[in-house]
Amino acid sequence: MPTRNLPNDPHLDHLRKQAKTLLKQVRAGDDEAVALADEFHPVQSLADAQLVIARSYGFPSWPRIVRHLELVDQYSRSPHRQSIGGPLDTPEQRAEEFLRLATLHYGQDDPARQRSAEQLLEQFPEVARSNIYTMAVAGELDGIREVLAADPWQAREEGGPYRWQPLLYITYGRLDVPHQVEIARLFLEHGADPNAGYLWQGMPSPFTALTGAFGRGEGDQPPHRNRVELARLLLDAGADPNDSQTMYNCGPGCPPPYDDVHLELLLEYGLGKGDGGPWHQRMTTAHPTPQQLLEDELVFAASTGLLHRAELVLAQGIDPEGRGTEHPGFCGHRAYEFAAIQGHTEIAELLRARGAAPLDDVHEVFAAVMRGETPDVSPELVARAIARNPYLPIRAAEIGRTEALEPLQNLGFDLSVMAGSAPIHQAAISGHLETVKKLIELGSDPELRDPSYNGNALGWAEHSWADDDRKQAVIDYLKGLRQGTGTR
Repeated sequence: MPTRNLPNDPHLDHLRKQAKTLLKQVRAGDDEAVALADEFHPVQSLADAQLVIARSYGFPSWPRIVRHLELVDQYSRSPHRQSIGGPLDTPEQRAEEFLRLATLHYGQDDPARQRSAEQLLEQFPEVARSNIYTMAVAGELDGIREVLAADPWQAREEGGPYRWQPLLYITYGRLDVPHQVEIARLFLEHGADPNAGYLWQGMPSPFTALTGAFGRGEGDQPPHRNRVELARLLLDAGADPNDSQTMYNCGPGCPPPYDDVHLELLLEYGLGKGDGGPWHQRMTTAHPTPQQLLEDELVFAASTGLLHRAELVLAQGIDPEGRGTEHPGFCGHRAYEFAAIQGHTEIAELLRARGAAPLDDVHEVFAAVMRGETPDVSPELVARAIARNPYLPIRAAEIGRTEALEPLQNLGFDLSVMAGSAPIHQAAISGHLETVKKLIELGSDPELRDPSYNGNALGWAEHSWADDDRKQAVIDYLKGLRQGTGTR
């Protein structure tokens, strides 16, 4: 079994250095290095060390991981790293700026960018017909027809600022323009790949044309206004429904509210079945299988209380005990454990009826705590509970389970535990004012900074995806604390 995932933007030189270091460590008798070698392959030479490194990342051999990195390099794009606001002196500069502004890039996406694209088009209307990519984004159907009549190959040629195929500029474009579905159909009729996509910063989950149509994700990017029509067109043309990034962006990777439009459509076309499509063949062990995608979705639905979504997935015959990719965000919990612990009774009953095993003693502790109780249990059981999931306070804060915080602290859980963010950050970004207040009352520091963005609770609240009233209430409270006018 692999022990780790490849980092973002993986590079062969980094893995070569890891292999050399491992060889030195094994020869020096380092305990961790020796244990790694014992698990995967005896290390006596550099070739042995390279094999261990490959296997530790889930690849059967060094040549296989080298080939994987070659593919990652071929398909990697970093659209979020491209700057805007540069000179607009030439037609080429204006066209590139227009495309950057008008499309999602999954960095700091902002509707203001699309408004700027519209203003640029008003100022320089000729930009719309600069090339096939600007025509696609601007909805220039007649221009596209002329181009493809003269040169059909342009329907699949990569270009523009992101080195995307034209089809991607359609599905990631967010201007309110006509003819998007018709243009996409023209591209497909002229040979465009319905599975076209790229690897965002080298990550193994491809951002496909389908991903662009459905949108959403960690920044809650808007879906394409023709998401269903575009998605169905792509699927009819052969796009594989096992789209891992769409599943993440419309599931664990986005804030509520949730709908099941993407899931119902992808299931209609075979999500959870088949060989995973061309991207799974390219990414191999770094990419989830169709079954893992559905198992992850079941765990997510149970954790979030999405009954209809759980029913949709279980109807596919998925094992209710399946753990999918064991995404770190799920902390190793089964679907039933999430549903029972968090009080999603209907989902819990559905899972038990399908054969899910009951809670063990540790999860009974978790369930009691989430009900607001401090269970009378042995220190040994408490220690096992904390060891199994020290991040439970983060989840309690994220879902606004204020009553769980004091019992968690009573048992010895750290209410400032950090896993990319701390409980107070999750309570703030989710708009749970009473949870924020309780955390501070119990000793959490509102000025605690997260390691990734260096943001405090106020910073997280200001980037909240809660509705405006809840978001503003948290912001006002935290600002009041700073100014000495708030109450703890």
